[in-house]
Amino acid sequence: MNHPPAVCEKARQIEQLLLRVEAGEPFESARAALGLRVEEEDLPRLQTRYEAGGRRWEALIDGRYGHPRKAHSALREWLYERKRADDSLTAPELARKVREKFGVELSAGHINYLLRKVELTHPPGRPFRAKERETSAGAAAEVNESDSSLANAGIFFP
Repeated sequence: MNHPPAVCEKARQIEQLLLRVEAGEPFESARAALGLRVEEEDLPRLQTRYEAGGRRWEALIDGRYGHPRKAHSALREWLYERKRADDSLTAPELARKVREKFGVELSAGHINYLLRKVELTHPPGRPFRAKERETSAGAAAEVNESDSSLANAGIFFP
């Protein structure tokens, strides 16, 4: 598969970072020398991918082209469980709770997107207000009461 040159270069730089750290160079100095924005906690995952890919730089291409992965699987599962437990939670409330628990900034729209994928959102449209339900029920009762007067209404019209 053809990848953009910048993506290939980043994978080669990550390979160099792994090789330097493997040789004993401190992580921070190797990362600074290569100009990478990689966290130290990502190092074992990258090393595993590198080993599984036959120690080739091609195994380090992530396919996201530099876009960060914010909503990881643990965050999504926590989000789904919270929504299943309390259906009245709104997306802005969930976004605030995600920020507090995980330190990740997700928009309400993205949270709704994630919930929609597992069918945990409410049906589309604006819900009825309680006042409208009462008046529509009252109007239906009035029509039923006045059915006797309307029964002969068609007689006057040809």
